[in-house]
Amino acid sequence: MQGGNGHDTANGPDHGDHRHDQESQGQGRARTDVLTREQRRRCMAAIKGKNTRPERMLRQRLWRMGYRYRIGHGLPGRPDIVFPSRRVVVFVDGCFWHRCPEHYRPPKTNQPFWEAKIQRNVDRDALINAQLAVAGWQVIRVWEHELRQDAEAVAARIAAVLEREATCRPSSDH
Repeated sequence: MQGGNGHDTANGPDHGDHRHDQESQGQGRARTDVLTREQRRRCMAAIKGKNTRPERMLRQRLWRMGYRYRIGHGLPGRPDIVFPSRRVVVFVDGCFWHRCPEHYRPPKTNQPFWEAKIQRNVDRDALINAQLAVAGWQVIRVWEHELRQDAEAVAARIAAVLEREATCRPSSDH
């Protein structure tokens, strides 16, 4: 049956393709996961924790700007980028894993597990920020969506902090 707009009203405007329905936009009932528990576990285990595309993108821009950094420096929280002589560290936080206020959407399934897990991440971030600050490090946290939107602006923001720190300390990494 066709509605007045020419779309098949029995299957919706996408003729059975429900990617744009209310449920997929988080406004309706929770959708059942199409993967088995084992398949989902393998998918989640495969998510990289370091050397992600946003991290590489930022490092590339900072390197091109002439800033030299370290990775894997052994500091609390394992910062993604470390400028030892400037005492500046950078974390690139994923919107889902660190509960971005703009983009975080809680999963519809296994909600108590995910809420506890994400809250532990957020709490750990705050603890690491405090530990690093006490040790004399300046912490910069960048959301992955900021890099997708304007990586050059993020790199410029970090460069401004590095230049400010250069006036406070002698530097050898620029």
